Amino acid sequence: MTDNSLSKQLDKASAQLKRLSVRASEAEADEKALKAKNKAALEQKVDAAKADAQQASDDLKASAKETQDEMTQWWGQVQENWKSHIAKIRQQNEKDKAHMKADQAEIRAEIAEDDAAAAVDFAYAAIEEAEYQVLNAAMRRAEAEDAKAKA
Repeated sequence: MTDNSLSKQLDKASAQLKRLSVRASEAEADEKALKAKNKAALEQKVDAAKADAQQASDDLKASAKETQDEMTQWWGQVQENWKSHIAKIRQQNEKDKAHMKADQAEIRAEIAEDDAAAAVDFAYAAIEEAEYQVLNAAMRRAEAEDAKAKA
């Protein structure tokens, strides 16, 4: 039997939020460190980040498939839409890299910077929603425990 106590659920949510916080700190540190690195090191970091993003995407998809919860399924669809959007951006980036002139490179760099800012804004909104969902889940668990105690 699964332990669905409020304490266990909050511990699980806390661990997930801690993991998210650590990853955000790593991303910030990477961004600062990349300013001093050469292009080859940057390309290596981009490849690693791409692989990490793919793994996280696959993990989320697998997690969504394991549950029948409507909201989780909805989040899975949001993630799939985001994944498709990112794939299109990456595909365009690869095409552009092969045929780029200096003036085009500047334009593509600006577009890439805008895409990065949009991704960060999306992540921030997802974190805000995650906080709400964690608090809401805690409230629902407390209500369930209260109802069970009264029964």
